[in-house]
Amino acid sequence: MNPIYVDHAATSPTHPKVVEAMLPYFYENFGNPSSIHQFGRKTRQAIDEARAYLAKTINAEEKEIIFTSGGTEADNLAVIGFAMANQDKGKHIITSAIEHHALLHTCDYLEKQGFELTYLPVDESGKISIEELKQSLRQDTILVSIMFGNNEVGTIQPITEIGQLLSEHGIAFHTDAVQAYGIETIDVKEMNIDFLSVSSHKINGPKGVGFLYANSQRRIQPSLYGGDQERKRRAGTENVAGIVGMKVAAKLAFEQQIEKRAQYNSFRNQMVTIFRNSGINFQINGDQETYLPHILNVSFEGVGVESLLVNLDLLGIAASSGSACTAGSLEPSHVLANMFRNDTPRVMSAIRFSFGLGNTKEEINLVANETVKIVQRIKQ
Repeated sequence: MNPIYVDHAATSPTHPKVVEAMLPYFYENFGNPSSIHQFGRKTRQAIDEARAYLAKTINAEEKEIIFTSGGTEADNLAVIGFAMANQDKGKHIITSAIEHHALLHTCDYLEKQGFELTYLPVDESGKISIEELKQSLRQDTILVSIMFGNNEVGTIQPITEIGQLLSEHGIAFHTDAVQAYGIETIDVKEMNIDFLSVSSHKINGPKGVGFLYANSQRRIQPSLYGGDQERKRRAGTENVAGIVGMKVAAKLAFEQQIEKRAQYNSFRNQMVTIFRNSGINFQINGDQETYLPHILNVSFEGVGVESLLVNLDLLGIAASSGSACTAGSLEPSHVLANMFRNDTPRVMSAIRFSFGLGNTKEEINLVANETVKIVQRIKQ
């Protein structure tokens, strides 16, 4: 049996067209973008073109795109950068209990620096309450950070409503859109988003590159010091090949957005139908109406997730129990633990399937049927 990869929410394969576009920037167009000679001008042009295109994908201005090493740095730069630059206005920040650890650990750091954090709970669908957010706002609240779509269960938060509420109060809004970018339609102006984090390797681009959209009206403090790159907001010679690759990956993602959404929804429905017809006990985790179509998180009653994952891996099937950034951890998913506080068995039997480039109906059919066989075998 050929290996099957259904863990695209952890990372995705780099598209061949992306690799092809990047190659010249390793050995031919290798100039430093800050150099004024022709070698530097050529790479500067490539960065400028990428910045212009990426800005358009979210209805931002070119100057509002800051290239980073990925989603984690973008989260750090937005949240720490804004907090440090605006602490004279207040030191209260609001986030949710189910954010990615790139955000939660950033908030831990800020708490140690004297900031006060409020962690909003979520309901069993993984959503925060707009009313609870409203009640949590204070005179000294300067920033709210709520992820666009959850990386473990796929639930999409009420981003437009959050943005509207915060704009009325003059409070900055950051969203980690690492899982949503390229899948969902995002308009930072219409949604009143001030900061938005994106990572290239989730959309079939290279690892080690991403960007932060930063509203030009909002002030942030840099986290890196050195040269004048990125309008003095992020020092260091730009990852030209990575940036070029990210642009091509984004272009492919948005050109195929409608087609891919339909395909991922069909994969999702295909798996659920097979599980249902098999008669095994299972529960889908996450909101059933507003969700990222490429993520399906399922709990199998009475089945330990470790046994399930090991058995799938032995067959060459790669799935996961949640965020790849907590791989090797014996702790249950903090996302599911916050969604199902009194249902430990459900939390401890959850597995995430996530779809992407290269997956076929035949593969999904095989994954679902093999999962059923493993669940039945373990329960016997």
